[in-house]
Amino acid sequence: MFYNYNKKTLKSPPRVSLVHLGCAKNQVDSEVLLGRLASGGTLICGSLDDANIALLNTCAFIGPAREESMHAIRGLLERKRSGRLRGVIVAGCLTQMFRPDLEADPELSEVDAFIGLTDYTAIEEVVRAIDDGRNARALTGGAMREVPIDTVRLLTGPRSFAYLRISEGCDHDCAFCIIPKIRGKHRSKPLEQLKAETEALVAQGVRELVMVAEDSTWYGRDRYGSDRLPDAIRTVADVPGVRWVRVMYAYPNGLPKGLTEVLREHRNVVEYLDIPIQHIASGVLKSMRRASSGERVRQTLQMLRDEVPGIALRTTVIVGFPGETESDFVELLEFVKSYKFERLGAFKYSPEKNSAAFAFENPVPEIEIARRHDAIMRAQRDVVAERNKRLVGTELEVLVDAVDERGGATGRTRADAPEIDCGVRIVGKAAVGQIFDAKILSVENDGYDLVAKPVKTRAGAAGNARGRA
Repeated sequence: MFYNYNKKTLKSPPRVSLVHLGCAKNQVDSEVLLGRLASGGTLICGSLDDANIALLNTCAFIGPAREESMHAIRGLLERKRSGRLRGVIVAGCLTQMFRPDLEADPELSEVDAFIGLTDYTAIEEVVRAIDDGRNARALTGGAMREVPIDTVRLLTGPRSFAYLRISEGCDHDCAFCIIPKIRGKHRSKPLEQLKAETEALVAQGVRELVMVAEDSTWYGRDRYGSDRLPDAIRTVADVPGVRWVRVMYAYPNGLPKGLTEVLREHRNVVEYLDIPIQHIASGVLKSMRRASSGERVRQTLQMLRDEVPGIALRTTVIVGFPGETESDFVELLEFVKSYKFERLGAFKYSPEKNSAAFAFENPVPEIEIARRHDAIMRAQRDVVAERNKRLVGTELEVLVDAVDERGGATGRTRADAPEIDCGVRIVGKAAVGQIFDAKILSVENDGYDLVAKPVKTRAGAAGNARGRA
């Protein structure tokens, strides 16, 4: 945080507060924006009440996300009209996808600047222009960045973990998705850049690196001509001070050779993989343009179970896709019950105007989509509750994410990604970023979270024991 005065005018610096929406990739964008501003002398405020400029990083992945973004814009503009803000900047995916519409919307005429997914080099000048009462809209509109450089970041979360973006964009053509239209084609970072960013994060005290991308399995194809995700994982994991490395967003159609080996054998790579299957019925997968069949998905998942003992698999599924029959849904539901994913999230299908599926026939009624979603989540809750009951009395490795004012600590096992998976309530003293072996005492009433007591603090790299959950 910086607070510098202009020596000539004795004017205090702009005060900016971030409002963040969206996914882990968006969080990296938010932290890069804040890092640029802070390094240039802008005061970063934790509360809108202390700021004179609001910076909103939006999401546009699905309809409800866009509605949330628009609601946030309206709220910030109301603050501006009442004199509680001098300026409002709208950044991120919503601007990248719908900028002409946003700029032409009379309701949004008081937004001072729209910033898409550029290299963000204009953000400092935009903030200064708003602070000086100048027109800032003309300063934005740069071209899509070739590959983002995320070394300068102001972390917004605990130092227990940070997201590491290994690539940008996506080459797939899934019928339900508009991400390629928003973020462009797949662009991998160089391995040396991943190392530099990891070193910078470790220097800030980060313990776990969570590797994210639109499709992590595609890493390296564009830059090196071959799948290099295993090399990327080793590059990050080998940086001194890295305790855990986690891989998210692996496309299930053709995992890179050597991936299971690094998940199984590298001492500080957690035995975990986020692999969104979206469905298991072959007909639905074909309609989704997922370039796979239900049988191939089953084979991939079984291979992961066989080659990485104790692996925790997270997936996501979509219910209510146009044309999904009752038998398709029952096949998915039975698979969720029988395969027993360690972690699972379910989306209700949302028709996106710019997606291929928007024009598909045989839509599923909303009330039926809601029923199917509830059934999937009930089944998964039973799977997790049953698994957690078996963990009572065992010892697992836990990383602490938060400590409240009263000293109560919460953390995660190696089987849990931050912010989206299960948690551990810790009985006893603990500090953010601490890693220890903990004895599981009980399961919380919701069936998802555990209660544990520390028994042994881990020092050094990651220890030899894998601490599988």
